[in-house]
Amino acid sequence: MKYDFIVLGADGIQGRIVVRDLLESGYAVFASDICKTKITPLLKKYPKRSIFRFADLRNTDEAVAVIRKSSADVVVNCADMYWNVNVYKACLAAKRHCIDLGSWIELTRTQLGMNARFKKIGKTAVTGCGSVPGIGNVMLRYASQKFDILESVDVGFAWNSNQKKFVEPFSMKSILEEFTYNPRYVKNNRWVESKPLRVSIKRRHRLIGLQKSFLVQHPELYTFYRYYKSKGLKNVRFFAGFPNHSVDKIYALIDMNFHSDRPVVIEGMRIAPFDLLAPVLKTLPWPKGYTEEENLWVDISGKKNGKKRKILMECLVPVVKGWEKAGCNIDTGFPASIIAQMIKHGEIMKSGSFAPEVLVPAEPFFKALAKKRLKVYENGKRIN
Repeated sequence: MKYDFIVLGADGIQGRIVVRDLLESGYAVFASDICKTKITPLLKKYPKRSIFRFADLRNTDEAVAVIRKSSADVVVNCADMYWNVNVYKACLAAKRHCIDLGSWIELTRTQLGMNARFKKIGKTAVTGCGSVPGIGNVMLRYASQKFDILESVDVGFAWNSNQKKFVEPFSMKSILEEFTYNPRYVKNNRWVESKPLRVSIKRRHRLIGLQKSFLVQHPELYTFYRYYKSKGLKNVRFFAGFPNHSVDKIYALIDMNFHSDRPVVIEGMRIAPFDLLAPVLKTLPWPKGYTEEENLWVDISGKKNGKKRKILMECLVPVVKGWEKAGCNIDTGFPASIIAQMIKHGEIMKSGSFAPEVLVPAEPFFKALAKKRLKVYENGKRIN
């Protein structure tokens, strides 16, 4: 059977969202992961249009083999960001389109550096197709057209839950790194480094209210500056906002050294403490009645016709009926599904390797988000 899409990392939080959304949209989906712990009930609902096969993305040959076996034209990579480059190499070998959820700046630079290779095979690769990066990039693409000169862009997220309970995030490893790595940002056309959590702001967000956000390192810093510095952009910052009860738990994990990448010996095996977190967090029960809401935002300053201009773009992510147990993660899984479908149906045809702000058409993308109940605002006015 020829499948429409292959989803790598399909057993993870984001992978399951993408697989479910594609299956519910009527597509045939080939799901693959290194483990199979939670996706089985979903696949059993669609036995004629879904299949699962194990694959270890650390082995590029194995990744190529499973991609070819699926016969799918579009690869949706929802695996850990550290394997994004491996997947790009596999897609080049298998001659397939590919999207992923984004990674660190260095990995993003490597992926965008494969532009000529993807262009040569006539395929599209897009990194950062989730929330931020993802929705935020497309919001900047939309707003940038209303400026003659871009000067500064602040981008970030804020979220909260109806219960002060700690729930497994889509990547605890990434969050711990954000809290402990020295963040970089662009200031007056120069890359600047700060200490973790030293720079913070307080903003009032729709759905969320007043919340403190911290400066962290994110791939948008690199891609926004890369693509818009020719339009005058000279300042880019990224801010991550968490509710206090979540921040407290993150601090506790850091205090207990779970953020460390230095291996410890456990029963003869060398394992980094933060590599233990994912399997442990998977065992945590979901609190009854627990829900989450999120605000993704991009604050843009510049000039139009010689006059100063500001635009605040927001994407509001409410509780969506039937998707409650996915929490805020729907705003990462949904856009990945949408962009993959755009590539399949020819709405995105440019070959090469890009970030979303280069080629994802804003209005159709926002319209697709609206169908998922995600609302996009420009300076307080809903536009989708």
